[in-house]
Amino acid sequence: MRVLVLGGSVFLSRAVAQEAVARGHDVTAACRGASGPLPEGVRHVPVDRVAGLPDELTSTAYDAVVEVARSPSWVRAAVAAWPAAHWTFVSTLNVYADDSTPGGRPGTLPLREPRHDDADLAVDPEAYGPMKVACEQAVLDGAPAALVVRPGLIVGPGDPTGRFTYWPARLDGAGDGEPVLAGGSPDDLVQVIDVRDLAHWLVDATERGLTGVLDGVGPTLPLGRLLDEVAAGVGAAPRWVWADDETLAAAEVAPWMGPRSLPLWLPRPAYDGILAHDWTPSRDAGLRVRPVGETAADTLAWLRATPDAVVTGLTRAEEREVLTGLPQEP
Repeated sequence: MRVLVLGGSVFLSRAVAQEAVARGHDVTAACRGASGPLPEGVRHVPVDRVAGLPDELTSTAYDAVVEVARSPSWVRAAVAAWPAAHWTFVSTLNVYADDSTPGGRPGTLPLREPRHDDADLAVDPEAYGPMKVACEQAVLDGAPAALVVRPGLIVGPGDPTGRFTYWPARLDGAGDGEPVLAGGSPDDLVQVIDVRDLAHWLVDATERGLTGVLDGVGPTLPLGRLLDEVAAGVGAAPRWVWADDETLAAAEVAPWMGPRSLPLWLPRPAYDGILAHDWTPSRDAGLRVRPVGETAADTLAWLRATPDAVVTGLTRAEEREVLTGLPQEP
């Protein structure tokens, strides 16, 4: 099968290209190529999508297209170039307007209003979800055979965001019983998806010609269990020190990602649903996931081999500062 990956050098799109070429497909990656090397065996066509798609691409017929873009104009142009291909569009859970309702899935939650122009996310980060809604519409309206997948938190080796990565990095070398700050409640539901499992499923779906709209998420787990599995995966046995939303906010700890943040912590109940979607439709469509501990171990191995990898979140000094103000059980 002749597969075009619009991307191919970073995280999920790279994992998709690598999976597809490993299965013997003829894979072309269309990207600038400035973000890292492409997988061996993948043909690279340099593309600046701001300038448009080159004739070298648009004059070639592809059996399948995998698109990860967030700019509606880019997606519209690509759909117009290859409407007859099987399309897989990687969207996001951020298309949903409701972040608070657990158990959501396509068709049960309202979507954000689409934004059809290309916004600069550095200026207007709230445009991300609405632009992805517009991209979904362009694919579903323009490609007769199309699959839209809405992932949640994608994790694993190669993660450029450093969110889940914070935890294997923090627990690396942690002593038995060492106090480690955790946010919210151990019963808060969360879910992650290993980039390799998602890529495997996307290539499966392409080969099968799967169509429709599905969330690309793994099963929900209580946060305490997930962190225990991460710790076990990297060989650590910490003592978790849990801080609630009010305590973390008072300590000026930010949720989710970024400087002085605690990744995987989100204020509740406002975000009870964003990491607790119903994964059974995707499971029934063939998605299979590996244990979180395996993902954590492989992420740590990648971190050790990649000194410049992004790791977001609290520094050790900041964590100690927060812990000092918390009551701790002996």
